[in-house]
Amino acid sequence: MEGRRGLLIVYTGPGKGKTTAALGLLLRAWGRGWPMCVVQFIKHEGGQWGEVRAGQKLGIEWHQCGDGFTWRSRDLERTARLARDGWELARQKIGSGRYRLVLLDEFTYPLHFGWLDVDEVVAWLVQARPAHTHVVITGRDAPEALLSAADLVTRMELVRHPYQRGEKAVAGIDF
Repeated sequence: MEGRRGLLIVYTGPGKGKTTAALGLLLRAWGRGWPMCVVQFIKHEGGQWGEVRAGQKLGIEWHQCGDGFTWRSRDLERTARLARDGWELARQKIGSGRYRLVLLDEFTYPLHFGWLDVDEVVAWLVQARPAHTHVVITGRDAPEALLSAADLVTRMELVRHPYQRGEKAVAGIDF
């Protein structure tokens, strides 16, 4: 592994493209032969989203730890518990030192909703993350403490989206 320190990268904001940007970075790292892992915090286990299918074909370790979209949850305590379990899994994966890149997709939501303590999470990512491990976090409403700690932050700005015209999500574009 090269001697450079791993980066903490955050893709946030109200615009589309946060996960898409992270997956582009993941693909680039895959092309370099990096060991990597993805932990998704909202998408439910067993969901066959396009990125999951591609990850399986590429041999990328992939974990889905949510129960679907939080705003549709019928049991928010269960949703919060799944997020906390997902964070424990992510800590194990990151802390193992086995991976060069770990993507925590939609991870800002458990932070934003208060299901995880932001300061504890940020402190762990800054202090306990192995020096060679890059961590990428996606999601809207990234807390200020995370943004301040991150090495690279990109805020996606919504200019226009077909959803605003009442059009549904498009397979292959949106999921």
